[in-house]
Amino acid sequence: MTLAAERLSFGYPGRTIGRDVSLIVKPGEAVALLGPNGGGKTTLLKTMLGLLSLHDGQVLLEGRPLSAMSVAERARLIGYVPQAHAGAFAFAVRDVVLMGRTAHQGLFAGASAADRAVAETMLAELGVGHLAGQPYTQISGGERQLVLIARALAQEPRYVVLDEPTASLDFGNQGKVMRRIKDLTGRGLGVLFTTHDPNQALRHADRVALLGSGRLLIDGVPGEVLIEERLKALYGADVETVQGADCRQRAFLPV
Repeated sequence: MTLAAERLSFGYPGRTIGRDVSLIVKPGEAVALLGPNGGGKTTLLKTMLGLLSLHDGQVLLEGRPLSAMSVAERARLIGYVPQAHAGAFAFAVRDVVLMGRTAHQGLFAGASAADRAVAETMLAELGVGHLAGQPYTQISGGERQLVLIARALAQEPRYVVLDEPTASLDFGNQGKVMRRIKDLTGRGLGVLFTTHDPNQALRHADRVALLGSGRLLIDGVPGEVLIEERLKALYGADVETVQGADCRQRAFLPV
């Protein structure tokens, strides 16, 4: 079973941004989506989540058209982590994570003891259990991202979609968040994330897809997809490859 876009055209009312995009996310693998600003990455994610209406093609979730599924059904299968944000309300961290349980609750139902146990477990597993009682607005950016991942996991989904999960994070927090994201595949979850850093994709993804001007340019193994010439063409910028003693040790630098 998979989360799959098939020959998808997507965009906004009266404006198509991407065309003929096919992309599959399988359980137990992490797929990185790279591309320049304005290339359609976030719009593609939102269409695959059902947050935007598709223009053509289809999105299949576990073999079923996404359009035929209720919002609650989608939420029980896909967790979504948006780009980092400070949040407008000072909810306690545990309450932010509890919001992920709404897909499993009836209309007007409050959080049960089981829901609270799931939320506390996810916070602990992400290493932020000690923040449970803190206001969400008063924790660091890296901590907020881990809390949002915990909220997505509280849905008990099969797939997790993350939009630039390390945007605006410092160097240390980027590594911490990316390690946690890679850990999700060990749970058997399918993971799709966008990033501007090819080094994150090279280290943490099982597959990499390059999206430019709304077109899927290539999709494959990171070590084969991520080469200097492709990155230069994708971003319209000079790129330098730093190669270590081991052929598997490679990094890219903008120049």
